[in-house]
Amino acid sequence: MGSRVLGFGLGFVMWALGFVSEEISVLRRWLSPALRAAFVKEVGQIRRDRQVVRAMIIPPLLQLLLFGTVMSPAVTDLKLGIVDGSRTPVSRDLIAALAESGSFRLQGIYPSANELGTDISDGLLDAGIVIPSDLPRDVGRGRPARIQVLLNAMNANTAAVSEGYIEGILQGFNRSLAAGGVDAGVRQVAATGAPRRGRAVLHPAYLFNPGMVTTWFLVTGLLGQLLLMNGMITSSATMVREREAGTLEQLLMTPARTSEIIIAKIVPPFLLLGIPGLIALAVLRFYFQVPFRGSFTLLAVASAACVFCGIGLGTVVATLTKSAQQAQLSSFFIFPPMIALSGALTPAEAMPAWMQPWAIVNPIYHFGEISRGALIRGGGFPELWPNLAALLIFALVLMSVSVWRFRQQLT
Repeated sequence: MGSRVLGFGLGFVMWALGFVSEEISVLRRWLSPALRAAFVKEVGQIRRDRQVVRAMIIPPLLQLLLFGTVMSPAVTDLKLGIVDGSRTPVSRDLIAALAESGSFRLQGIYPSANELGTDISDGLLDAGIVIPSDLPRDVGRGRPARIQVLLNAMNANTAAVSEGYIEGILQGFNRSLAAGGVDAGVRQVAATGAPRRGRAVLHPAYLFNPGMVTTWFLVTGLLGQLLLMNGMITSSATMVREREAGTLEQLLMTPARTSEIIIAKIVPPFLLLGIPGLIALAVLRFYFQVPFRGSFTLLAVASAACVFCGIGLGTVVATLTKSAQQAQLSSFFIFPPMIALSGALTPAEAMPAWMQPWAIVNPIYHFGEISRGALIRGGGFPELWPNLAALLIFALVLMSVSVWRFRQQLT
């Protein structure tokens, strides 16, 4: 599936490059000869550079497919051990409920809690359950029975998720007991105090994501990250290579004005970078099944602003470095901190309080808020305009600095 998507995307980009080149030739009546020649030159240069074309499509789609599939926060197939001190039909029903839930993989039935604890401490198990011998007696008399849950908290997230899974399975088991006419309940040993007759029962309603699909959060944040990274890498690579080849100085000998050269350096890459963006949106919709509930126009404007941020940032990097290796090294020091402080992979609210303000000055953070709000929540401009305004300001500032730096290169 992934290889076919990449192959289709690469072929589509190559076709689009030829299509854009032909369309530019049709715009003769609206473009000046110098600007038209500069446009054709930029598109042809990108089209001939197969490495840049591959960089436009393969890395973004690979990261979107791999990160969206692999980096899911859902925890499944947890290794579970059980000590059955009862060995009765009731305990076997409880063990069957745990094993058939799909969240756990039963590793075995242990003779004692000590052996179970040893395997948990050795990392062979993620969780363990000790069923008391008086389970059938308590259930038969209609009294709450308590079991002991042992969790390997070396990974705190896995331990918390395991506990939540076990609680949900026990709730289902209690409902099955009630359906059979037994007024009893199985509770975890962590509960303290005398059991009460009445109890509050939660009935959660999951808004906007009823299926609790965890990849929706990841891929909508990754989209902005990939748009900015793609714009940054493409713009810096093309400019650095042109300067190394000596063709940047030759532009000064052409009839084109400085403003026309700058426009030709910005507009064709922006149009071409929109093609992988459309492919990424198709991957979100048809591969990850992300719903498109909100305004597509709002998302398109935010995507364009994010691409402009990447082009501006890449141009600044290219003007401050002297070789492709320096540009790549500079990008390495710029992009990872932006990802870490973007809230693309984990919620920004999960960061320490003193680091959260740094997310506000990150364009990827604002794009993530827009994409999640527009696609998943169905929000529109009235709710998302602060993030869109911030993203447009970042694009304007970065493009202004890049134009200023590029003018310095031409003079």
